[in-house]
Amino acid sequence: MNKIDESIFKAYDIRGIYPAQLDEKLAYKIGRGYATFILKENSKARNIVVGSDMRVSSPALKKELIRGFVDSGLDVVDVGLVSTPTFYFAVSFYNYDGGIQVSASHNPKEYNGFKIVRERAFPIGKNTGIFAIRDIILKDEFIKSEKKGRIIEKDNILRDFIGNQLSNIDVSKIKKFKIVVDAANSMGALDIEEFFKKVPVELIKINFELDGTFPSHEADPLKEENLKLLKQKVIETGADFGISSDGDGDRYFFVDEKGNSLRQEILRGIMAQIELADNYGATVCYDIRPGRITKDMIEEMGGKSIVTPVGHSLIKEIMIKNDAVFGGESSGHYFYKKNYGTFEMPAILIAKFLKFLSEKNMVFSEVVKPYQKYFHSGEINFRVKSVAEKLKEIEEKYSDGKIIKIDGVTVEYSDWWFNVRGSNTEPVIRLNLEAKTNELMKEKTEEVSVLLENKL
Repeated sequence: MNKIDESIFKAYDIRGIYPAQLDEKLAYKIGRGYATFILKENSKARNIVVGSDMRVSSPALKKELIRGFVDSGLDVVDVGLVSTPTFYFAVSFYNYDGGIQVSASHNPKEYNGFKIVRERAFPIGKNTGIFAIRDIILKDEFIKSEKKGRIIEKDNILRDFIGNQLSNIDVSKIKKFKIVVDAANSMGALDIEEFFKKVPVELIKINFELDGTFPSHEADPLKEENLKLLKQKVIETGADFGISSDGDGDRYFFVDEKGNSLRQEILRGIMAQIELADNYGATVCYDIRPGRITKDMIEEMGGKSIVTPVGHSLIKEIMIKNDAVFGGESSGHYFYKKNYGTFEMPAILIAKFLKFLSEKNMVFSEVVKPYQKYFHSGEINFRVKSVAEKLKEIEEKYSDGKIIKIDGVTVEYSDWWFNVRGSNTEPVIRLNLEAKTNELMKEKTEEVSVLLENKL
């Protein structure tokens, strides 16, 4: 059997430190393993899309990944340097048989990885084949092919993607806002540049030069410290608001004209209502982490809400199964349903939000103020000896509340509620807690934290 670090095969993708956990040799085997997996499922599969982000190690890993496909007899459609949503579009819109994006998303510079999909950009995760690919590699059970595949280069994907997303949105109704965008030297820069060719605003750019060493800050807008430059620039320039994207351009965050972050559950609720206005009674999916305002806003518009486990691939699977028109994750992923697939479509998100703000004709902070009804702890991490034992302890301690076990343990009371779940990669528990008052939120966050801090 091959010796590899199995921990890099995660619930949603493959990800590890380069080259200690993930190197060119393994990239080649991943290409062979994926080819074997996909051809077992569909013997007629032929064209596989490969794209990559701007990380320093991406070109070398991509080269060997492609060689693995070619040696397995598959033709490779090389779409070059693209965001992950653009990669998804290439697979689904042009009706290719699957693909892999070389990217470690928002992780620090020493990481790299692979996001894997089949036809229609349907995600391959823990429930849909990622561990099967791992086992093929471990057992060295690669398909043999006498004929090598070809490499086909395809460009203009991004132009087509942006055009398709904006095809049913009247951008003439969008006001000429002053907007600051921090692209974190990452792939969102390409998408934003193309988007604002179609949507005229006064655009103030920060960190738009692609640089896989992330010279300014990590490309993870979920961490408040990575929004510092954006917030300063919004206030300094008197901008209407700011936008930040992550490393591979599939997550987006907004800050208001005062430099305050817009919580994802509020943005998610606004975007859900926009979709439900045109699709009354439709289904909307969102993850289990607290954000009750989302549920309130979906029900207010007559929609049906489905709560999902955390993880972009898991939410997309459930959306497709339930024919949901929209989905949102607390980490900033927003998913739209199109006739060719369901995945992140940032241009739709941004354009519809700009149109929403234009119609309100109010400053950003005043528009979102009515939705700031609940108080949130933010995500707090605790290192523990056993995630399973801690979850059991939580369940026993709060057995008088409503217990939900979709992802970790969620406990609900009438005036406060929380979720604790384990990390997929390390012995860490993540706490998210929400309450109807700030005082109660602080009190209960401290109470649950004490329990989680206790060593087993």
